[in-house]
Amino acid sequence: MWRATLAVLTAALAGSALAQPAVIYELGGKADRAFNQAASEGAERWRQATGGRYLEFEVAQSAQREQAARRFAQRGAAPVVAVGFPQAAAITTVAKEFPKTPFAIIDAVVDLPNVQSFIYREQEGSFLVGLLAAMASKTGKVGFVGGQDIPLVRKFLCGYAQGARHANPKVVVVSAMSGSTAAAWTDPARGAELTKTQIAQGVDVVFAAAGTTGLGILQAARDGGILAIGVDSNQNPLHPGTMLTSMIKRVDKAVEQAFRGVQPGVTVLGLKEGGVDYAVDQHNDKLLTPAMRQAAEAARAAIVSGRLQVIDYTVANSCR
Repeated sequence: MWRATLAVLTAALAGSALAQPAVIYELGGKADRAFNQAASEGAERWRQATGGRYLEFEVAQSAQREQAARRFAQRGAAPVVAVGFPQAAAITTVAKEFPKTPFAIIDAVVDLPNVQSFIYREQEGSFLVGLLAAMASKTGKVGFVGGQDIPLVRKFLCGYAQGARHANPKVVVVSAMSGSTAAAWTDPARGAELTKTQIAQGVDVVFAAAGTTGLGILQAARDGGILAIGVDSNQNPLHPGTMLTSMIKRVDKAVEQAFRGVQPGVTVLGLKEGGVDYAVDQHNDKLLTPAMRQAAEAARAAIVSGRLQVIDYTVANSCR
C-alpha cells in the first residue's frame, strides 16, 4: 500500500505545472468531516476563486509526511502546506533543504525564514461552546472526549471547562481522552465507548474534539439521547436535532491564505480574527435559545475586547 500511495503521488507530480500549491493532509484524510475537511474546503475555495489547480496528498502513515513534502518541493510545488502538528518535524527538515520554497504548517510553529506557521486560540471558541453546553444541560454535568492526550487537546478542554463554569459555577465537567498515541484520532469505537461511560455518569452534553474518533462520539450521543458538540468543521448536519453546535476552527482560512502567498512567521487566529467560532444553522437553530445566544455573544465581545481572559493551557500548563 505504501508503494502504491507513493506511485499516485509521483504520478500527480509528474504531470503538474510548476508553482502549483500543494496540501498534505494528516491521518484521517480529507473526508474526515473535521480538521482535514476544513483544510480541503480552503483549498477548494482558492481553486474556485482563482481558477488555479493544486496538488494534494493524504498521509496514511507517519513515514509519508517527510517523503510527500520533499517530493512536492523537488517538483516545484509552491507553497507546500502541511495540515497538522505531526508534520512539524517533516517540514522543519524539508524546508531547510529547500530554502527557496515557501512552506506553511497548521497547528505548529516551525521557525524558519521560508515557513508560515498558523496557530489558533482554540480556547476561545471552546469557551463559547462550553458556555452553551452548561446552559443547555439539565443534569448540570457536561462531558468532553478528546483525541490524543496532548497539550493542544487540553487547550480545547481547558477553554470548554472555563466557558461551562462561566455559565454555571456549579457545573461538573467530565473529561476523557481517547488515547496517548496518534491512533487516538482514528478510533470511532473508542470514542463511542467513552461517551457511553459519560452518559452513564449523568452527562447530557458532550464535546467531541477527537478527529474521526469524534464520529463515534457524536453517534453515541445521538443514540444515548443527549446533545453533542462537533469540532473543526461544522458537524451539525451529521445528526440534526442532537448537535447543540460545533466549535469551528477555520483551518480553511489558513490554507486559502497560504495558497495566496506565504508570509513567513507566526500567524495567530482567534475570535477577533475570525479563526474560531460556534456554528449556527438550520440544524441547531431551535436548540440555541435567545438567552444562550445572548450570553455567548456577550462572552465573545468580552474576550475580543480583552475584558475576559481565557486561560491558554499550552502557556499556563494548567487550567487553574
